[in-house]
Amino acid sequence: MMTTYGMSVDVPTPDGAADAYVAYPDDGVAHPGVLVIQDGFGLRPSLRSLADRIAAHGYTVLLPNAYYRHGPAPVIELPDLIDPAQRPEIFQQVLPMIRELTPELLRSDAGAYLEWLSASPHVAAGKVGLTGYCMGARLAVLTAGMFPDRVAAVAGFHGGPLVTDAPDSPHLTVGNITAELYFAHAGDDHHITAEHIAQFDKALAAAGIRHRTEVYEAAQHGYTQADTSAYDPEAAERHYRELLALFDRNLRTGAPAPNR
Repeated sequence: MMTTYGMSVDVPTPDGAADAYVAYPDDGVAHPGVLVIQDGFGLRPSLRSLADRIAAHGYTVLLPNAYYRHGPAPVIELPDLIDPAQRPEIFQQVLPMIRELTPELLRSDAGAYLEWLSASPHVAAGKVGLTGYCMGARLAVLTAGMFPDRVAAVAGFHGGPLVTDAPDSPHLTVGNITAELYFAHAGDDHHITAEHIAQFDKALAAAGIRHRTEVYEAAQHGYTQADTSAYDPEAAERHYRELLALFDRNLRTGAPAPNR
């Protein structure tokens, strides 16, 4: 593990400046870029720690505040331990902001984040990796389809919704993706059904996308997030192993060519 440096930055977007956190190895060398897409609770200390851990493995990691149009993070007040069952009003506060992130706004924001990574002296030339959590997994799939020439690897953890009746459902937008995908669903997750997982897998296979999906059977929705009641240390460690292996395969020198 490398020593890392982390700092707050502002990323220019067409709608203003998105506050973000960036972490990278403190060795003076440019490293492959990674974009972390938050869960519904937003940019906060536990996600910064997650970004630090990825960076310590040899990556330059950008973690933006997806809700920046509502102000800098934390956009809402969060307890030290987030338990949605005990604090349902937290989800009620973030839900309108989640719904506000339309594909049009996502394209605008994600394009700005990718441009920032491309211009950073701490980021090596080449495609980047994406990892998303909860709603961020959905946004990561959409981003990979919007910017196939910029994204080499996509991971999603306890993600949803990945299959909906809407014309912009992630499973309907995967045709442009050239990245390798890894998705790890929670066994105890009311945000996604076994049928939806199968339908998402079928769409990836039909598109010829290199992918693997797994279900962490004992884990709850949110198992990667250390400041929530759903946190599962064993499943979280498994997530890091799979995530870093995915990035190593696709972002390091000698990574395989795109599947198409």
